[in-house]
Amino acid sequence: MKTLKIKLVPFLLIIIALSSKAYSQSDKDFGAWSTIALEYKLNKKLSFALEESLRLKDDLAKIDEYFTEIGTEYELTKNLSIGAAARFIKQNDTEGNIQGYENHFRFQFDAAYKHKIDQFSLKYRIRYQNKNELGVDDSEGDYANQHIRFKTSLGYNIKGWKLDPEVSAELFNHFEKNEENGFDKYRLAIGTDYDLKKYGKINVYYQFEKELNTTNPDILKVIGLKYKYTFKN
Repeated sequence: MKTLKIKLVPFLLIIIALSSKAYSQSDKDFGAWSTIALEYKLNKKLSFALEESLRLKDDLAKIDEYFTEIGTEYELTKNLSIGAAARFIKQNDTEGNIQGYENHFRFQFDAAYKHKIDQFSLKYRIRYQNKNELGVDDSEGDYANQHIRFKTSLGYNIKGWKLDPEVSAELFNHFEKNEENGFDKYRLAIGTDYDLKKYGKINVYYQFEKELNTTNPDILKVIGLKYKYTFKN
């Protein structure tokens, strides 16, 4: 445990510095995302996952949403995989005349490719996602909020160091009936994993998100923490 604390210090210092900068910009939103995940590997190719997540917003003062997600992933080849997931969301609406928690449902489909070049590991993912509010139909002006997302990740394996860094960039393409469509957001992240061996894995990350093609873009800065435990058949 002492070794883990020592190795976490440099990365945590970076996180603290970035979060301090986020707080210094009062016109920007700052949030925190936390997730607990259980993964079951049926065999070398097929796995299933269950996640519980909580997201805070408005400089950690309010709950943004919490959700349950179930998903599966299938490895077509050593480098290529496909996946699907469904998410049941309680979203906290804090704007407008009618506020409170809304029920949303989201489903998604993924295709991902990964490979290595020397010490570098690269991943590419394309995702289609569809999100809608439950209990509200098209006649009330509620149409499916859809995105196609393009994500690229780059990791570096540092010899003798367990906290290998990974950076990623993601671009969101939005399309929805009666809405302006096109690229509407991008997301940048830096993070690391720590393998607890038989006790699971911890992922810590910092994320920057900004709207596109708008005169007054929303900016969100997030500190994230995820714990995942894997069962094997």
